[in-house]
Amino acid sequence: MASEEEGTGRPDGFEAATGDGPPCGTTPRARAAEVRVAFEGLLQIRRLTNTGTGDPAAVPAQWELRRPVRAVALALEAAGLPASAVDGSGQRVATGYRVGAAEPPAAVRVEWLGPHGGGAAQDEERALTECAAVLTRLGWEALLYRGPRRRRFLEVEPAS
Repeated sequence: MASEEEGTGRPDGFEAATGDGPPCGTTPRARAAEVRVAFEGLLQIRRLTNTGTGDPAAVPAQWELRRPVRAVALALEAAGLPASAVDGSGQRVATGYRVGAAEPPAAVRVEWLGPHGGGAAQDEERALTECAAVLTRLGWEALLYRGPRRRRFLEVEPAS
């Protein structure tokens, strides 16, 4: 029961959309409510544990540093940004962010992906800049890079 170990207390536990899963299985309204509760919980964890900082809500908590992919995905989803999604065969079926682990281990990679021929590449700079702005406000440092085939991505780490 990994979700109970993670503190959700229910077997199916909340999972932030990373962009590698299937499209959301609930109504947009229900999902928005789940995300809002999870994000408010994250901010409360920050307030309770980051007592030595000026604005505790603006600094990632230890929980986030141990699970940076989940924390970054939750921040992006809570900001209303769309997550990419894949179908059962692994084909992209929705355009949006994809959050995954990067090097070093505390770093996270954010890409803007979508279905083949869907135009995600044309929107990636604007969309990733928006992702970076959200993450920066929440105490993450997000640097925009250009990778293979000239595709852009963010490398995200806790701000120093």
